[in-house]
Amino acid sequence: MTKTARTSSITFVLAAICIFHLNTSLKAQAPKASSLDKQRGHDIASQIKGELKKNYYDPSFHGMDLDARFKAADGKIDSAESIGHIFGIIAQALLDLEDSHTFFVPPGRSARTEYGWEMQMIGDKCLVTAVKPGSDAEAKGLREGDEVWTINGFGPSRENFWRIEYLFKALRPQPGMKLTVRRPNGKEDELVVLAKITEQKRLMDLTSGEDIWYLIRESENSDRLHRQRYVEMGNELMIWKMPRFGLTEVQVDDMMAKVRKHKSLVLDLRGNGGGYVITLQRLAGYFFDHDVKIGDRKGRKEMKPQVARTRGDKVFKGQLVVLIDSRSASAAELFARLVQLEHRGTVVGDRSAGAVMEARFFPHQWGVDVVAFWGVSITDADVIMTDGKSLEKAGVNVDELVLPSPADLAAKRDPALARAVALLGLTLDADKAGQMFPVEWRK
Repeated sequence: MTKTARTSSITFVLAAICIFHLNTSLKAQAPKASSLDKQRGHDIASQIKGELKKNYYDPSFHGMDLDARFKAADGKIDSAESIGHIFGIIAQALLDLEDSHTFFVPPGRSARTEYGWEMQMIGDKCLVTAVKPGSDAEAKGLREGDEVWTINGFGPSRENFWRIEYLFKALRPQPGMKLTVRRPNGKEDELVVLAKITEQKRLMDLTSGEDIWYLIRESENSDRLHRQRYVEMGNELMIWKMPRFGLTEVQVDDMMAKVRKHKSLVLDLRGNGGGYVITLQRLAGYFFDHDVKIGDRKGRKEMKPQVARTRGDKVFKGQLVVLIDSRSASAAELFARLVQLEHRGTVVGDRSAGAVMEARFFPHQWGVDVVAFWGVSITDADVIMTDGKSLEKAGVNVDELVLPSPADLAAKRDPALARAVALLGLTLDADKAGQMFPVEWRK
């Protein structure tokens, strides 16, 4: 995301939950907050309040008394026990907005936390979808298909899943989690699964070639995990696994040049959390022989609608199936719903996240010689689609619901992709479908 780029991506959804009390057992391990830490906390809260007042799409803040909210936060910061506690108080100040795209991004840490397993809401159940080979999770016996019943005592649901992700992955990464899981055979087990903590450099000297190359390697690793993947089945079908809407217009053109060589396309947007509006508009323009309005943008001032301009004679005219799931958010949801509204194709999988707003990211920093970077994402528009509805908190209901069972996950089968291909008149075994896009882990 560029410095002030307009984006429809979602990293995490915040909602009303007292996130600082999910794991109180680690408080004693955290360094005590100094007076300087608290002053920085006050400064961050003040800057966030200022950004909200200037930029939030709803000037009434959904009825929230913004000044009172941040005054209360300042009082709590004065008695905060740790830096993590301060960051939690700042994040909490935004929670009552219940806005998927308005959230605090704390300064980066000097250690990287890798849990070694992934979970996801599938239907109304939270299931383990991947376990990293060699991880503590694998050693403790966590397996794909296990249902996560509780995490540190809290039961995940569609309503609070994003809050848990925000807490554990961005705000306060944990050295481990206590899990209660239900096995596919119905047996319940309790596991304490430890994370892998990799210490990184506390200070980066960007005049140093060594540190610059370190950043380049990290960037390349991230790019590898988010690259576009695809499988071609002759000239009949292309299956495109699109992890995010992060392509430039030229890159969209290049991918669609490949797509146009085929009679049919399965566009797999499962796990796609969104990305740039410009990517969405460019991609959508390849599926219609006329300009199509994606939606109207509702903000503080009059705003131009989101429109996909047709690509003319370069339009893909073949059959289209779009795959989505509970992690498909923002731009991915807008594309899927546009396909439904315009009767352009079929949407298969699971109901999407319901996290569809337009936002800007505001970067900040403190320090001079030693600099720490932080930021805040602020919604500046809601997107109202041509049926007069917003997808926020609603999501996209699929044309055909296809959910992998715990047994499918355990066997690494992909029945949703197999069904998508079947709708196009072709055959793909669910076992083979599950091998096409294996889970990839950070090296």
